[in-house]
Amino acid sequence: MMVTDWIPFLLTYFLPPCIFSPSEVTFKDEDDASVSSDSLGEQLFELVDVYNTGQSQKITGMLLEQHKDTVLHLISDPKMLEESVTLALKTLREQNMEETDVSDSSEADDMDRLGEKVFSLVEKLDPLHANDITGMLLEMDSAALQQLLRDHTMLEAAVQKAKEALKTQLSSQKNVFSALK
Repeated sequence: MMVTDWIPFLLTYFLPPCIFSPSEVTFKDEDDASVSSDSLGEQLFELVDVYNTGQSQKITGMLLEQHKDTVLHLISDPKMLEESVTLALKTLREQNMEETDVSDSSEADDMDRLGEKVFSLVEKLDPLHANDITGMLLEMDSAALQQLLRDHTMLEAAVQKAKEALKTQLSSQKNVFSALK
């Protein structure tokens, strides 16, 4: 269940029930006896937009999901409106953080699993240098790594190239160290 599914419940839970009749509320357009949802939305948007949250449309939509009497109360009670806007903004921020956390963790988890699979295959081909070679292979994009996991011949060729690169690196380090002596 998404956080947005809980928004009407949360707002209704935190807002007191309406204790007045809609006729007690003053509207901008008093000629219109029946207040349409559109005009309520427009009035509410203008009031919410004053808070400069950058989320006025979303917050207005969230608040409009409540019962009409509650929306009328929000329009007439600035303190209650401010509390509702604050709660809605907090909910939006938490939802955004959860989505970010979920996507970041799943990417990291996917890469960890991919790294473990690559390591187990590389270890069979070169147990002595499996850590270094796996690290080198993990620099590749995930699509190429997936291809290596499916095609053993490609994996062997990639491991061989990585071994040659390691050998070259080790020999250049030996030359540096021998020059320092």
